[in-house]
Amino acid sequence: MTPHKLDTSVRAIREWLARSVKSLGNHSDRLNAINVFPVADGDTGSNLYLTARAGHDAISKLESDDIGGFLEVAARASLESARGNSGTLLAVFLSGLSEPWSGHERLTAPLLALGLERAKVRSWSALSEPVEGTMLSVINAISLAAGSTLAHLKTDPDSRAALDAVLTQMSQAAQLAVRGTEAELPSLVKAGVVDAGAVGMLIIIDELCAAIRSESTEFDSYDDFHGYRSQDPHIHLTEETESGVEVMCTVSLDALGAATLRGQLDSMGNSVIMSPVNQLEEDTYRWRVHVHVPDAEPALELIRKHGDPVNISVTDLCTHDG
Repeated sequence: MTPHKLDTSVRAIREWLARSVKSLGNHSDRLNAINVFPVADGDTGSNLYLTARAGHDAISKLESDDIGGFLEVAARASLESARGNSGTLLAVFLSGLSEPWSGHERLTAPLLALGLERAKVRSWSALSEPVEGTMLSVINAISLAAGSTLAHLKTDPDSRAALDAVLTQMSQAAQLAVRGTEAELPSLVKAGVVDAGAVGMLIIIDELCAAIRSESTEFDSYDDFHGYRSQDPHIHLTEETESGVEVMCTVSLDALGAATLRGQLDSMGNSVIMSPVNQLEEDTYRWRVHVHVPDAEPALELIRKHGDPVNISVTDLCTHDG
């Protein structure tokens, strides 16, 4: 059946970001309660919310007809203000999604699939050690669902019916991916919960579908996720927490410098994420850097050998999401 009117303009992207901020805020307590990976410190929901809000705030007064350029502004602001692993990956996802959309005024099924594929590549490559059973599983699932649906369409791929079909399959794939996370990571198996970041990504995808369709978002099915009912205790409180600190900063590097720094940070700590924020020169980008280390100063000293870090944040892992 042909879908009712779909909004594929910048207005829908603006609405999507606003809805995501509101829903992540509403769900943050429950996301925090089941946050056990990679660090059991109960801030995944808060970090996703704060990161999404930074992106939304950046475009609150922005006027544009370019859906990619519009989203890029939000993505860049999110990346500069990202919180934790989860917030950083959300910002990288938005940045990747915006790239193929640049210069377009309307979203189509092929454009959505291109954006999701680019977001998947960006998200997986940003992490030195990507892990299944996380937000990455959801990102991978929606990208594959969009591509597969597009390949088997029997209608005009640029039609609204095609876009609606892709949205339907994306949402279903994301739900299945979230349910699958519980069996993919030992820490989730032990706690008997789904991954908090994966649920957060599902919220964002469900809000994208709803914004384009101009529908309200239904979250009733989320109550079936293990550990996600509002009356459940904060499971992360019973888990061992990782000692050390999370260091985040922005630094300008060429490709060789970025690769060298990534390798050195891998040797020093874990949960290394590096993603370009924007291009300065032909081979030089501003990079957002995230790492978990025993102590902040050696990591910052290492980074300073490669460039001048700005927008630095150092947070104790015992009180902050990984």
